[in-house]
Amino acid sequence: MAGRIENAIRQTVSAGVLKLAAFNRARMPAPSAPHPYLSGLNAPMDSELTLTDLVVEGTIPPELDGRYLRIGPNPIRPPSSIEAHHWFVGDGMVHGLRLAGGRALWYRNRWVRSSAVSRALGEPEAPGPRHFSDTVNTHVVAQAGKTWALVEAGGYPVRLGDELQTLAHDNFDGSLRGSFSAHPHRHPTTGELHAICYEATDPDHIRHVVIGVDGRVRREEPIAVKHGPSVHDCMLTARHVLVLDLPVTFSMPALVAGYSFPYAWNPAHRARVGVLALDAPGDSITWCDVDPCYVFHPANAYETADGRIVLDVVAHATMFANSRHGPDAEATGFERWAIDTAARRVGRRVVDATAQEFPRIDERFTGRAYRWAWCAGLQRVGGEAFVGAQHLVRHDLQTGARDLHDFGAGRHVGEFVFVPRHAEAAEGDGWLMGLVVDGAAQTTDFVILDAARFGGAPQAVVHLPHRIPAGFHGNWLPTVAAASPA
Repeated sequence: MAGRIENAIRQTVSAGVLKLAAFNRARMPAPSAPHPYLSGLNAPMDSELTLTDLVVEGTIPPELDGRYLRIGPNPIRPPSSIEAHHWFVGDGMVHGLRLAGGRALWYRNRWVRSSAVSRALGEPEAPGPRHFSDTVNTHVVAQAGKTWALVEAGGYPVRLGDELQTLAHDNFDGSLRGSFSAHPHRHPTTGELHAICYEATDPDHIRHVVIGVDGRVRREEPIAVKHGPSVHDCMLTARHVLVLDLPVTFSMPALVAGYSFPYAWNPAHRARVGVLALDAPGDSITWCDVDPCYVFHPANAYETADGRIVLDVVAHATMFANSRHGPDAEATGFERWAIDTAARRVGRRVVDATAQEFPRIDERFTGRAYRWAWCAGLQRVGGEAFVGAQHLVRHDLQTGARDLHDFGAGRHVGEFVFVPRHAEAAEGDGWLMGLVVDGAAQTTDFVILDAARFGGAPQAVVHLPHRIPAGFHGNWLPTVAAASPA
């Protein structure tokens, strides 16, 4: 009976529940220590900058013509309740560097214009439809010649201009019915984006959403679940989408108590991986049990000749079990999962037990057997901190070798993105790029590594005179040449 009542409340998210949450939020005591995701490396920037006189060490490859974009939470005003604030809900800010002709032309940072950000800046609201929340802060991707800022389980995507300005909130030209995801994956053959999406107001379903190369939704297929799971990411093989239904679920007590991110570790929720053919009905999914854990980010997946599926992930023993402020569990490491759909079971093997996150690959090999994966190291500091270490990790999945690029003491690495040297380059032939913060100097370097000389000196470093807060995800978006007139 209690479960049915809770489901009814969650589905309606009544005004009374939200008023009670606001009342309890206002009564929360002031924290006794600085909020870990509003201070230190996570302290927000307080202004938008445009820098054109950038100091560069080394040589920026002339082949790199485009923008490196990275987004993360950056509250424009202190939260009304510091204790209730969660890292994942802060106003979005996108950071970008424009490279062309072997030069760094500019750095910019811009808040993504939610209604609250526009009010704080004294601007008219950005156009476009809204859905549930309009805070967008987690990823930046390109599709159909447009740049999209993304978030999961909340606001619609936001279209960004070439100089990071907010153009509009946009549900893919009216074709998206519900929320989207921060982690769509591009099928390397079709060019379509596949995502698994969920809503806090619907605990019984998630959705497989496919965005066509025209930038419109062509599939939005429901999949039955229980408890309202938080499905942060998914993965593709050539023929299947893999669904990570793991024990972090919607928490009515957290919502009523006033916390801004009402999801928590739920040991009663069955941990499983779903295998769904790309265009099959949602009720045909095959669920395979896995030992309880949580995965924010898989690296890649592929099918083997004997019919099994290999899935590589960074796994956490638990998540959101002890903190309402942000990630609170250390990564158990980089793991290889073997999915046996006949036995409906997933085997787990630890490849590297060191703390790491944000795995990236040469995405031309999404869904295929591959060799290289790169992860950002994490410090094992425990507690509520989620702090980048001073090194980037490279996994050679053919030989089992593990290598590090060490950026030096006191420096903190974020997600690095791989860019192939050219369209026909071999896997791993290209560059790695990302942001590294100097904690003592409170500055940031945009670093380009030659992937073939992973442990060597950087190919180029663009020095930025300020600290970019620790953030989430981004991409390299190459410049697309305009079509010639007919």
